[in-house]
Order: sequence, then C-alpha cells, then structure tokens
Amino acid sequence: MTGLDEAFDDDTAHTAPIWAVFGDLMAGLLGAFVLILVGVLVVQIDLVASLKQEVEKRQIEEQRRMALEKALAIPLASGRVTVNNGRIGISGSVLFAAGSDELRPEGRQLLKSLVQPLQVYLRERDEMLMVSGFTDNTTLLRVPHQRFADNLELSAQRALTVARALIDEGMPSSQVFAAAFGAEQPVADNADEKGRAQNRRVEMAPVPRATNAKTIAHE
Repeated sequence: MTGLDEAFDDDTAHTAPIWAVFGDLMAGLLGAFVLILVGVLVVQIDLVASLKQEVEKRQIEEQRRMALEKALAIPLASGRVTVNNGRIGISGSVLFAAGSDELRPEGRQLLKSLVQPLQVYLRERDEMLMVSGFTDNTTLLRVPHQRFADNLELSAQRALTVARALIDEGMPSSQVFAAAFGAEQPVADNADEKGRAQNRRVEMAPVPRATNAKTIAHE
C-alpha cells in the first residue's frame, strides 16, 4: 500500500463517524420537529373544539333569552319587569313597602300575570324557577317597628312570599324554590337612594331541575 492510499484510508476513517453523528443529529431534530408540529396541531384542534362549544353555548343562551322575553312580552311591555342574562327582575318597591314582606296588591297582580307564561316556559324545558330576594345595605335597626333580624332574613322572607304567591296563583310547588342574598350582589351603588332602590329587588331565574332541590310547600 502506498503512502497516498494510507492517507486516504485515514481520512475515510475519520470522516465516516462525523457523517454518522450528523445523520443522527438531523434525525433527532426531525423527530423533535415532528413532535412539536403534532403538539401544535393537537392544541389547535382543542382550541377549535373549545371555540365551537363556546359558540354553541352562547347560541343556546341567546335562544333561551329570546324565548323568555317572548314568553314575558306583555309584562315586559309594562316596564315593571326586566330580563337581564336570563334573570327576571322586579323592583322591590313594586312588590313591597319599605321593610315589609307583605305584598302590595299591584305586586300580587303582577306576579299573577307571570305565572302562566312562566309555567309554559318551564314545562317546555323541564326547568325550575329560583326566586331570589335582595336588599340594599340599610341597617334594619333604623327602620321603625322592624321585626327582621337583618337584611338576609328580610330578603329570605320576601323571596318566600313571592314564591308562595306564585304557587297560590297556580304555579306548581315542585317548580319553584326560594333563595336569599340580603345586601350581597348589589346592582347599583348604595351611596344614594336611587342606587339603594335598584338593589331592593326580587329576581326570578329559570334553572335546570336538580333532584335535591328543595321546593316550597304550599301553605
């Protein structure tokens, strides 16, 4: 073997491992790229699915809102009832005198007008009606002849009064229950009378039927 042949063999021996390492490196990089690409595709698929679910959810909510507004078209036209995000709102002053849980005659008449359309709406969707009582943040001790311990008790009694009035007017007791929030969840600033008047309210919201929901017994 000549010296030239020996030199060629040495160069080949050194070059071959380098190309092998380079090939392994490229294969590893390609594998990593493929994994990243697959990961990105999975994330995109999940995002598309989540977006589709959110769109469908919003469409269902919009359909429920429109159906509720259609069912309550006449009471809504009177201006004494509002519908916001699927919650039916009635000003407390329409239903009760200050610090009282006794329904005003016009309040009872208004509730009576809501029973039939609400029954149809609830029956079609197999839902229940949650009646929620809210107050402003006025301390009840300042109100003369006050018989309630606090705002929570007042809101609870008002919600019960409204629920029982609905039942008296024909709403099945299995379709309605009451909840109390007192001064929690204000919709306006309690700093002035206008805001406090907005916070004194009763809301009614159709909700999915729960097997453990407590209903109001007819009394």
